[in-house]
Amino acid sequence: MAEIVVEPIEKYALKKKKRVKTLFSRIGVVGCGKEGQSIARIAAWHGIEVVFIELSLDKIETAMYGIGRELDHRIENWGLTLSEKKAILGRIKGSLDYKDLADCDFVIEAIRSDEKTGERSIDIRKEVFRSIEAVVDRDTIIATNATTIVISELASELVYRDRCVSLHFFVTSAEARIIEVVKGLYTTEDVYSKVCTFVKLINRDVIPVEESAGLVSVRLYVSLLNEACEALMEGIATMEDIDKTMVVGLGMRFGPFHTADIIGLNKVVKWMDNLFDEFGEAKYKPSPLIKRMVRAKRLGVPTGEGFFKYDADGRKIS
Repeated sequence: MAEIVVEPIEKYALKKKKRVKTLFSRIGVVGCGKEGQSIARIAAWHGIEVVFIELSLDKIETAMYGIGRELDHRIENWGLTLSEKKAILGRIKGSLDYKDLADCDFVIEAIRSDEKTGERSIDIRKEVFRSIEAVVDRDTIIATNATTIVISELASELVYRDRCVSLHFFVTSAEARIIEVVKGLYTTEDVYSKVCTFVKLINRDVIPVEESAGLVSVRLYVSLLNEACEALMEGIATMEDIDKTMVVGLGMRFGPFHTADIIGLNKVVKWMDNLFDEFGEAKYKPSPLIKRMVRAKRLGVPTGEGFFKYDADGRKIS
């Protein structure tokens, strides 16, 4: 019987060289509320692996359920298949440990501010930024989805401030094909260019915005909402007809009152307070009508009632 020759196969392998990882093959999201869920779903939809950080297992389950429910809506109305839904969910993983962000080359902070603690939103976000920087590589880009907080201030306490950027996903209309992108005082051109590439990878257009609290979208929207409240309180028209005028007459997808309900009136008030503190302009001061509704916990879709009433799936009840 012929002798069996055992030969090592290592010498036939490719060069012993570290494989280059594809840019944005894996991203992280800190905070998976409404905004975080939208970011995770959109990224996973376009083939990117996502790991998100939450505070408890219950919140992780809630986030995965929310993403799954939104995908079910896509199955019913957009032609998504069940197998595609499973593939998208398979790319998303929830975690309680920041160390699971270590392999990400892009991490987006999208936390919800906690009204119970009374701690300033910017302080909480700065702590999140420091926690992210402690576990990721030097080249990892760190971003915020905040709209009324200036990225240069948010990044000011990091060791490597040049990797930070701000971008705004439009969760009111989750399929809006634009994202506002802001380069901070420290942000390098290379980092900004890479983030613009990420936006294109998820099939969105970049809206370049200079560093300013409120960006373009929030500054214009809250002014519109305040004026709509003034018109309502003066008895010029009903809520329904004010919204209808903006939707049918001016082509908005939702009217100002319905939009506020989708965003959440407590969040809208925070936007307005931040803008008023920043600019001191009366047009940004929350209308008494909005503040009264927030005090009554009529926050919009999240509570089932705001300017209008909503069912469990967030659909407006006539």
